[in-house]
Amino acid sequence: MAEVKQAFLIFSKPPIPGMVKTRLTEKHGGFLTDEQAASFFKMCLFDVCEASMMALLELQALSDQKVKEDPEADHVTYDFFVSTTPANNLDFIKETFEEVGPWPMEIHFLTDSGATFDDHFDDAFKQIFDLGYDAIVSVGGDIPTMPKSHVTQAYQWLDYFKSLGTPGFVCAPCQECGTSLVGMSKDTPMNHQGVYYNMDGVPALDAYMNKVRESNVPVAYFSPLADIDDKTDLAHAISCMQAIEQAGKYQPDIFIPMRTIRWCRLMGIKVSTPPNDEHDPRQYIDE
Repeated sequence: MAEVKQAFLIFSKPPIPGMVKTRLTEKHGGFLTDEQAASFFKMCLFDVCEASMMALLELQALSDQKVKEDPEADHVTYDFFVSTTPANNLDFIKETFEEVGPWPMEIHFLTDSGATFDDHFDDAFKQIFDLGYDAIVSVGGDIPTMPKSHVTQAYQWLDYFKSLGTPGFVCAPCQECGTSLVGMSKDTPMNHQGVYYNMDGVPALDAYMNKVRESNVPVAYFSPLADIDDKTDLAHAISCMQAIEQAGKYQPDIFIPMRTIRWCRLMGIKVSTPPNDEHDPRQYIDE
């Protein structure tokens, strides 16, 4: 029996007013104050963390059961990491998570550094791989509509690729040609250079696909996860969250991002669209 360690990673700026979700603020075309934007991001972050931990605990239970049934099976463990920057924000981000009280999993904190976001990605991944982890799945903290199944399937696909004798890559795009989830094994012959800090106009998702083609890395694709950067993104997320809440009455495994939902209701934010007065050409067909 081998011990296999898997890591889950969230990159998070500290939710300090003026540092997060600035495109939602009045000074950048939104409608929130700096303080409200920071509070909103914190609710999103907490919901994403809870959903992710629930997925990891389910995976852990499956692994434990497999070992119970077959003592020779690999024992897989899952750990939860939060990475922030710069280092002097580490205490603040720890205190932020302590506000919630006991989390269902231990949270391991680290700081990432570099000249570009690509460097920060590589640095955080290297730190975790150097601790002996076999795979990393990473998501953003501003996607409260993320389903747990994205997390569980990400590890399952990386395990499947490993069973074929080749390390792989997993991804879910955001709504703007970027990524909301990425994951890879320790031996996947890829890094993040030229992905987010790209001077040639190549979107992040395309940059990753160029890398997997160049290195012949197998890849698994999941449905897009919309992050929340501006007020249009927020409107979309609110409609989706309301649908998720309703569906939760009938889909017991769905995660309902109640912190974010309650915050939006507390703020009185409602989604509306202009009346649709365009003529439908089908009426002429009907006639």
